[in-house]
Amino acid sequence: MLKANDPALHSWIEIAPNSDFPIQNLPFGVFETDDRDPRVGVAIGEYILDLLEVGRLNFFELIDIDPNIFHRPYLNDFIALGKPTWRAVRNRVSALLRNDNTEISGNSKLIDQCLVKQSDAHMLMPVKVGNYTDFYSSIEHATNVGTMFRDPKNALLPNWKHIPIGYHGRASSIVVSGTDIRRPNGQTKAPDAELPTFGPTRLLDFELEVAFITGKETKLGESITPNEADNYIFGLVLFNDWSARDMQTWEYVPLGPFLAKSFASSISPWVVTLDALEPFKVKGPVQDPKPLPYLEFTGNHNYDINLEVLIKPENGQESSICHSNYKYMYWNMNQQLAHQSSNGCNLQIGDMYASGTISGPEKGSFGSMLELTWRGTQPIKLADGTERKFINDYDTVIMRGYGEKNGIRIGFGEVNGKVLPAL
Repeated sequence: MLKANDPALHSWIEIAPNSDFPIQNLPFGVFETDDRDPRVGVAIGEYILDLLEVGRLNFFELIDIDPNIFHRPYLNDFIALGKPTWRAVRNRVSALLRNDNTEISGNSKLIDQCLVKQSDAHMLMPVKVGNYTDFYSSIEHATNVGTMFRDPKNALLPNWKHIPIGYHGRASSIVVSGTDIRRPNGQTKAPDAELPTFGPTRLLDFELEVAFITGKETKLGESITPNEADNYIFGLVLFNDWSARDMQTWEYVPLGPFLAKSFASSISPWVVTLDALEPFKVKGPVQDPKPLPYLEFTGNHNYDINLEVLIKPENGQESSICHSNYKYMYWNMNQQLAHQSSNGCNLQIGDMYASGTISGPEKGSFGSMLELTWRGTQPIKLADGTERKFINDYDTVIMRGYGEKNGIRIGFGEVNGKVLPAL
């Protein structure tokens, strides 16, 4: 067990039992306040530990690290220092926050200098995303889509169980939680129409996903194996892959998703490290047929992370519409990353890889409105009595996720985005 993951640890900071950010988590993010410019912090309970201030006070003196690495608008430079450094910093932060440590806790001036309330901070994009890949790795989601749009008897395409399907998406339109999303305009074609028209999408959807961020580079021409992939992954965030279904239906043949996806994707601001998620590793679904040798792996690489989606109408209350779990993924992220590199494509620090829609076996676990309402034929009723086939203007879509084991809850916080009308 990694020492920072010890369930017996407690912090001198008071942390609510249902908090996503106990001392065993310590996710990294980038924040600013009215009097602090962008910098790296760690979430702990309702607070942020300011790593720039901690470094300036020489609390990292036993780690070979320049405190100014935390005075950055993104995590990329810190991530580039490598896994031994990530782990050393997390372990040192854990030690500073333990209830038997008085290096900070015994000094009110230091507490004010090093801690910021999350409610007083503005969270920024945690990484500068250079490259973005979106996968299609939930067998339940792929089966649902294939049943709706193709042949229920042959819902999966012939290649699906042999290869982690994915496409290269738009990195520039990935935004941090809390950013409003503008309903996109695009071409659509009604089934009974002769020609397409241009205008706002009528079938705006979310996709419940988890994304991982790479923390180690490869050279062009190199590849890695699934068993090596853990060394290349820094951490995970929640990911909402906004989708315009009517635009997607018209444009996806012959080259796949394009403008129906590239208008926006939203991520949670705190990056939960792979180390913190170690206790939640579980066995994944049986892969039949057996994957080709370059996709074979040992050990468990799926993660038991509970996921929830909620819709909040303007001035209304939240309605929970989906409960799913990251463990349902057919292709795990180690296989996804190995496949990404298998042709020699070079990995870069800060790359983002989204899982694809995460759907479970039951209707309530389907990870998109497309599935939950079965193409709009079975509307969902919200708490205020209104119905949704897809997402309305001024709706806020909220996603939350956490793992829980041995009484310890490791969470992601949330990713949310409000939909504004098209221009």
